[in-house]
Amino acid sequence: MHPDYGCRIHDFVFDPMNAETRLNIEVAIRRAILFFEPRIILHSVAVDFTEPAEGKMQVTLDYSLIQTNERHNMVFPFYKSEGTLLSGVPQPA
Repeated sequence: MHPDYGCRIHDFVFDPMNAETRLNIEVAIRRAILFFEPRIILHSVAVDFTEPAEGKMQVTLDYSLIQTNERHNMVFPFYKSEGTLLSGVPQPA
């Protein structure tokens, strides 16, 4: 539900498979992890165009997990059958 979430990798679909595109993808991934994933420490990002003739690439992230339940964790509970009544109990007219 966050419109800016992620690294917008789809923006690079039609870019040429060259060093500039590789760097742009790496920067986009690093930025997304910096802003949206506080639970890890990112050590490196590697983008390799494994099969450029077929348009394939491989992205490798090297990271370490930070201790769980630190204060930047985002937890969203979802309940199947519960809700909150904000306006109070309806009264008969």
